[in-house]
Amino acid sequence: MLLLALVLAAAATTSAVARQNTKKAVRPPEAAQGINVPTTAHARFFTINQVLANRDGQRPGAPGLQLAATTMTLTDEPAAAPRLLPPSEPFGLATFRAPEGLLWVKWREVERRMQAEAWEIALCQTDREACSPHALFFLRIVDSAQARGGRARLEVVNRAVNAAIRYTSDYAQHGVADLWTPPLATLASGRGDCEDYAIAKYALLRAAGIADDDLRLLLVRDRAVRQDHAVLAVREDGQWLVLDNRHSMLAEPNRLPQFAPLFAIDHNGVSLFAAPYAQGPAPAVRPAAVTAPPAADPKKQGAPDVNAAAHDRAARLPPSTSDLL
Repeated sequence: MLLLALVLAAAATTSAVARQNTKKAVRPPEAAQGINVPTTAHARFFTINQVLANRDGQRPGAPGLQLAATTMTLTDEPAAAPRLLPPSEPFGLATFRAPEGLLWVKWREVERRMQAEAWEIALCQTDREACSPHALFFLRIVDSAQARGGRARLEVVNRAVNAAIRYTSDYAQHGVADLWTPPLATLASGRGDCEDYAIAKYALLRAAGIADDDLRLLLVRDRAVRQDHAVLAVREDGQWLVLDNRHSMLAEPNRLPQFAPLFAIDHNGVSLFAAPYAQGPAPAVRPAAVTAPPAADPKKQGAPDVNAAAHDRAARLPPSTSDLL
């Protein structure tokens, strides 16, 4: 009996010790430190400002770094579209610098020749009696333009150049496919094609006081006649106006849906037109539906014949503009 009692007592002691060890094993450390731990954990959400404030030892909303959203709000409404600033280039399109290529070569060469002609014009201004006839004519157009303001100044130059130059292809005049001519050389010969008209107007309006940033020599595709063309665009009072050798009237770009703009050239060089990403494709234009400003009367204005000018190949752009780049 004594032996049985000792065995039962030992078993009871071992069981009690096991139960005590089990309680110690499952008791969380926080309980031993007197920290109350909730039995059910709940997810907590923080705004970014709360996290930053906690890091910096500030209360949320205290002066310091503040982000756009200080509260977390859920909504099923679509995000607002980004606000786009209107492009400042003709036709409402954006431009970017064109890669080096044939157009850069042509423009740099005609710029070099215009700079050489500028010396002759400067000397002519000091002594007009010693001027060459074409340099004197250049200055007379400039004087007439400077005596006017606004659109009238542009109209004077447009009409004067259209009347002074007879449309002639580069093949007929120079025996080459394409040659860009500076203004004095064009006025001296009295002949040229569309880019020669545009270059002469560009130089005259610069001399008359138009800022470089407001002048663009444009190379476009005229979809009405399926040919390439060159015109001058001038920004007057925040609005672009197009000067065309085929018309005596100025035209706003949005009234020329037949023009597909390809390149813009100015004192910064050659740029490509690119539609903004939010703008849809341009509508197709059928030749029969095209409306354009009235053509100048060749008898009254001395302008080149419109039918002859329709054969103008401008900068002789190929169907794919990549060939020029």
